[in-house]
Amino acid sequence: MDSERKKELIRKSIHISSLLLPFSYRYLFHYHQKNAFLIVGSLTVLALVVEIIRLEHRTYKRIFYNMFGIMLRKHEIHDFTGATYLMVSATLCIAVFPKDIAFLSLCFLSIGDTLAAIIGISFGKRKLFGTSKSLEGSLACFVSTFIFALFFIDPTIAFFGAMAATLAEFSRLPIDDNIKIPITSGLVMSLVNILV
Repeated sequence: MDSERKKELIRKSIHISSLLLPFSYRYLFHYHQKNAFLIVGSLTVLALVVEIIRLEHRTYKRIFYNMFGIMLRKHEIHDFTGATYLMVSATLCIAVFPKDIAFLSLCFLSIGDTLAAIIGISFGKRKLFGTSKSLEGSLACFVSTFIFALFFIDPTIAFFGAMAATLAEFSRLPIDDNIKIPITSGLVMSLVNILV
């Protein structure tokens, strides 16, 4: 396995720790939307300030790279990191979606994106439509998010939410997965929730 794939596996292993956000919202804040929004929103603003300073000042950029460079993807050297996009999407999900759906959409990101990468890199043989994405990785994303959601929400909402998360993870839209997956799955689950 080449170093780039190893680095991606390490990143995704750490990525699963982002489950702390939705689980804190559910079990620490007890779905108190205002308090969660104020704290997560404040942390998001702080992350954005750090990113802007990093991108604008060479000295700070060098310090940041020395500390976290091993974890950065190439495009993150000159753009916001995935962690900042994650904080933005967490703030939006908490502000906009019903509580259970906000919780699940953020969990879908942590679980689905992580397993899609780990299974895809380790076992993915069937590439889909000429992309780097594999059938095995996409199936891992769907199955893991669907089964997880069944513990918390109506099966129909769980199915469509998991499908939306999987399609967002697979899609070539030039938007960071940390935005695409939770926002897309959250929107779809909110719409299905109105209909079921």
